[in-house]
Amino acid sequence: MADFPYDCVGFDLDGTLLDTAWDLGHALNHALTSIGRATIPLEDVRSLIGGGTGQMLRNGMARTGGVDEAILPDLTERLVAYYEANIARHTRLYPGGEAMLNDLAARGVTLAVATNKREALAIRLFDTLGLTHRFATIIGGDTLGPDRAKPKPAMLHEMIRRTGANRTAFVGDTTYDVGAARAAGLPVVAVSFGFCDQPPQDLGADAVIDHFDALIPTLQQIGHNPPFPSASHTL
Repeated sequence: MADFPYDCVGFDLDGTLLDTAWDLGHALNHALTSIGRATIPLEDVRSLIGGGTGQMLRNGMARTGGVDEAILPDLTERLVAYYEANIARHTRLYPGGEAMLNDLAARGVTLAVATNKREALAIRLFDTLGLTHRFATIIGGDTLGPDRAKPKPAMLHEMIRRTGANRTAFVGDTTYDVGAARAAGLPVVAVSFGFCDQPPQDLGADAVIDHFDALIPTLQQIGHNPPFPSASHTL
């Protein structure tokens, strides 16, 4: 166990650890129909997720008639209220996620979350699913204040500060995650089963996995044979 190359692994939430698409999709459609817009098929919502709740709503409005900046703040709160009340009706860990988290913990690895979802919503979701205790820290898109969320590196720097880690890797599914990890000088693994806003192989990650069964061996390979200079950077 001692030869594992990282003492902390951080995760994005939506589309990485948890498949939240249906619950987010219902909340998005609730907001859209409240202003007379058409609903978006749930299978199409995945492509709209990324960058936080406000960005998802902006994407949904753009698709159904255009973004109205005047009503966007109030409509965002309407979406959030519905989502909070129905936060885990369909949401689950991706296949292999529980075993992967157990294996990392058994190796003594500290687990953390850095998500552009609001911190209160992230904690409520993890609480509802009984997962909060697994993570040393949960950092949301609003935790550090305005203009600090991914793809900026501030959240990942804070994650490292809070955990006291010496070698950290990050796992995500979008350009927001890869961009933040690159800016923070961290190795990053992309999951192909998430809400990828570009083809997984084009995200710029050090590696792409198709199932959580592959995460630990992939991290071992990257950690011992870093493909890019940034992958061996220690903060």
